[in-house]
Amino acid sequence: MNAIDRLVTLFTKLPGIGKKTAARLTYHILDGDAGYARLLGEHLAGLHGAIKRCSLCGGFTEEDPCPICADTERDRSVICVVERAQDVRIIEESREFRGRFHVLGGLIAPLEGINPRDLSIGPLLQRVRRDAIREVILALNPTVEGDTTALYVQNLLKEFSIEVTRLASGLPVGGDLEYADRLTLSRSFRGRVKL
Repeated sequence: MNAIDRLVTLFTKLPGIGKKTAARLTYHILDGDAGYARLLGEHLAGLHGAIKRCSLCGGFTEEDPCPICADTERDRSVICVVERAQDVRIIEESREFRGRFHVLGGLIAPLEGINPRDLSIGPLLQRVRRDAIREVILALNPTVEGDTTALYVQNLLKEFSIEVTRLASGLPVGGDLEYADRLTLSRSFRGRVKL
């Protein structure tokens, strides 16, 4: 196996990158400036040394606590629970949420060997006990694993006098009813809003 094949193989291990895309990326790097390839390699090599988990929310950060947790302008009484650290960035880009986050680090998936003890649920409960939390928003994907995890966390939070909510799910903006599946339509009807 030559250097090109080795790099293609490494790229295919990234999520959403197939063999054709991996080859395209490899040849793009080869056709480009060697300085760019060196810079890319340096940044990849230094990534784990520069980035760590926030001790409060579990998101990725260069400083601890992360800028979101350290921001005194944010609503400290609301926690948005997400599956992965990259979900924080997606929600932040919407500019709709001004509270704080908690990253679970996955979803309950017994068939894959992921149980509640493998997730950051204990630290979430500690934050709810310690801080003056009034609402926990479960921003988990509407999948079997997401629903299972949301139900599990919701049951644990029943002992606290707080509001537990879940993001609405249903038809996407610009979507067509013809292409919606039954579960999406069902959730759309259950989550309908008054006009």
